[in-house]
Amino acid sequence: MALSDIGEREVLRAVEEFDRRGRSTFLHDFGFKPSRAYFLVVDGRHYDSKAVLGAAHGYLEGQRPLAASEFSGGRDHAAKLLGALGFQVVAQEAPADATPDGLIDHIARLRVAHTDTGPRLYQPITLLWAIGRAFRGESRTLPWGETSTALSGLLHTYGLRGERLRPDYPVLALYHAGLWTLSGHHGTVPLAHGDAGPRRWFAEQQPDGGLAPAAYELMRTSGQARVAVIQTLTDRFFGDLDEVPLLTGVGLYDESVADDRPGRPEGTAAPSPTMDAVTSAAQYERLCTVVERREETHGAVRRRERISRDPIRSGAARRAVLLRSRGRCENPACAGQPDDVTDSGEPILEVDHIVEIARGGRDHPAQMIALCPNCHAVKTRGSTRNELRSAFLDVVRELHRLTRTR
Repeated sequence: MALSDIGEREVLRAVEEFDRRGRSTFLHDFGFKPSRAYFLVVDGRHYDSKAVLGAAHGYLEGQRPLAASEFSGGRDHAAKLLGALGFQVVAQEAPADATPDGLIDHIARLRVAHTDTGPRLYQPITLLWAIGRAFRGESRTLPWGETSTALSGLLHTYGLRGERLRPDYPVLALYHAGLWTLSGHHGTVPLAHGDAGPRRWFAEQQPDGGLAPAAYELMRTSGQARVAVIQTLTDRFFGDLDEVPLLTGVGLYDESVADDRPGRPEGTAAPSPTMDAVTSAAQYERLCTVVERREETHGAVRRRERISRDPIRSGAARRAVLLRSRGRCENPACAGQPDDVTDSGEPILEVDHIVEIARGGRDHPAQMIALCPNCHAVKTRGSTRNELRSAFLDVVRELHRLTRTR
């Protein structure tokens, strides 16, 4: 065993293998546990430093991969060796998993400063701004000058708990939490503590930065993950504060925020007749939870100035109904929906409130139905529309119950 013989070539081959297998399989196959503190960074992606080094040893001529018990990780061993080879190694929490649950769990564990009235809003403002950029398909990273200008403006306008105009604080905190990347700098990234130190480091280094790649892709592509994360942030951080102006300001107070985008990550598939019942039920449940949390919050805090329709709640409810429908009209008496699909490859279905909002209906999947254009026209303008309304309510209540209990 000669760790010192490992070079850049072997490390990069191990990184390629990591990418090919995926993190979970790579760690399992090579017998390593996830890193807790030190990560190799290549092209903005994070890799478990000790596991990569152990696998890299197997690419030396005549050698095999090393087991975790055969060498030490940490700052003075694996991390130090990778640094000596010219690689960037960072000390931070494990990056968020590329799943809604993984990202939500990461957000729930963020360490934040508090005031007498609640948690400071540095990190949620920064995350919601980055999520808005991902939602619109804008570049993941920006030069520090552009990031600083954008976040300073948001902190000035929406910092409701005395936040200073210091975008370096949330960026550093999110970086060390594994939710942000910084590139193009030298040396150790400072902690989000003190005053002059972080300010001076950014002024000297001018790094590019943005949401971590896995989190960015999830927020760019998956509507149900996007609305779940938005709701998690507003639940945890805003309390009695009104989050709507901020959501509007970053471009997220929009019904299409719950829609999927092309290129969905694994585990966040769009509604499909072939999606297994367990996955469908889990995604449906998450969307219903978002709808109910927003309904509860908006109904309880009467003093907030609200429009009658919350586009995030409405968008999440609409997406849940399409998921539940599995691509087929939910009218049991449907004579046949179009076989064609939309430009994005989805069934031609229209989601309708069985009882109109103006007449006391709810933005909730239990009172909404997916209909083909013909059935929607009959429900809206047909002479039997009143009878259909009552029948549809019974049908949808049962579909809602069955989907949530699968």
